[in-house]
Amino acid sequence: MNKFTKLGLCLGLLATILFSACEKEYDSIETVDDATIQSYITKNNLTSSMIQDPDKTGFYYQVTMPGTGDLFKNPDSVLYDITIKSLNNGTIYSQSPVNGNLGTYVGYSTAVLSSFNFPAIRTSILALSPGGSARILLPSYLAFGKNGYNAIPSNENIDLIVKTYPFRKQWQLDEFKLDNFIASKGLTAVKDPSRVRYIVSNVGTGTDVINDGSTLVLKYTGRFLDGTSFDSSTDGTYSTSLSSVISGWGILKNFKAGTKVRILIPSDLAYGKTGSVNSSGVSDGRIPSNAVLDFDIEIVSVTN
Repeated sequence: MNKFTKLGLCLGLLATILFSACEKEYDSIETVDDATIQSYITKNNLTSSMIQDPDKTGFYYQVTMPGTGDLFKNPDSVLYDITIKSLNNGTIYSQSPVNGNLGTYVGYSTAVLSSFNFPAIRTSILALSPGGSARILLPSYLAFGKNGYNAIPSNENIDLIVKTYPFRKQWQLDEFKLDNFIASKGLTAVKDPSRVRYIVSNVGTGTDVINDGSTLVLKYTGRFLDGTSFDSSTDGTYSTSLSSVISGWGILKNFKAGTKVRILIPSDLAYGKTGSVNSSGVSDGRIPSNAVLDFDIEIVSVTN
């Protein structure tokens, strides 16, 4: 055997070893994740309730509450919340906003956080009826991988909770929230045909009729239903027209200068499913998707 033949054999053997090592490293992530999840299932007596992914990609899910009515189908609308936790120590990494909710078609319910997609969410929702909830044990390689994401570390197995609402339409959920809020606060509100609720505390004496082109000087405070304020202007310098604000403020056409009114606005007449955005059309984080809003407004003056 000449030296070139020996060199070729050595290089071939080295390539085989390197390829095997890489393949073993990739397989080991799946193996380690699966062993961790299996151990967790056994330790927490979940063997009889956890369902293996039908496509055997590596995740497990559990129907914790079935809901009522027909099972969701891909074309159905679904309103839901998610919580993303560490399977290792229970640290909560992300959850749906307190004053809003997620909502989309079941077939598109895989998107989470930035550009990540978890088909496991869709799979679990398809096992539920409205009002149902599920728990998903997601291996790291199907979650945020070896790079992690923000506070989520590398190769982190995820415990993901999905809770659906017992309504198929966002306006139905908004009506439910508003009815409960008004009852819990002991309020007496008028329901406009637009579905905006309002309570007048001071009747204005102005004479100008308000329309979309009127210039209004207003004092206002905006809150979520939990009482958290997200915006306020109470010095009497805020000027606008109704064509430049959320459509729920159109209720101000019913009033005159000097009126003080509290208005409760369903999400579709406020910032809708996108929430508030900046000038570039990107979410600014102030108002989440599908948020019902509560405003105190004083109409200081009206100019036509």
